[in-house]
Amino acid sequence: MNTPTRQQLDFHGIHPSAQRLAVGDYVLWTAEHPSAERVYEMARKRLATLSQATVYNTLNLFVERGLLKALQIESGHTVFDPNVAPHHHFIDDDSGCIHDIPWAAVQVNGTDNLDGFDVAEVQLILRGRRQATPNPHKTLN
Repeated sequence: MNTPTRQQLDFHGIHPSAQRLAVGDYVLWTAEHPSAERVYEMARKRLATLSQATVYNTLNLFVERGLLKALQIESGHTVFDPNVAPHHHFIDDDSGCIHDIPWAAVQVNGTDNLDGFDVAEVQLILRGRRQATPNPHKTLN
C-alpha cells in the first residue's frame, strides 16, 4: 500500500520497514513537537513489538535524512519537529505546548555583525502565555 508515510520514506531513500512506518505514521504528520518517549508511546499503538532503541534509531535516521528536525528546547530535552521549513517556536509556560511561529512573523537582525562567528542557523524560541482569545488585529504572517 502506497501511503503518504511510505512515499516520504521512499523519497528520502529510507527502506520502509514496519517499524519505520509505525514511527513515521505518527511523527511525520503530528502537529505536536513530541519527545522520543512520546513517539515511542504513540507508535507502539500501531506496532506493539516496537522497541525504544528502534524508535531512537528511526528518529535519528529521519533527522539525518531531513524528514524531521531535532530541537533542544531545554537542556537535556529534545523534541522532534516534522515542519522542516524555516520557522520559530513559542512555548506556552502554562501548558508546555510548543507552537510554530511563521518565520516572517519575527525578524532577527545583526547575525552578519557577530565578529568571529559564522552563523549557520537561527532558531528563536519565544516563551510566555498564549492568550485565550488572540487579538484579531494582530496577524502572524
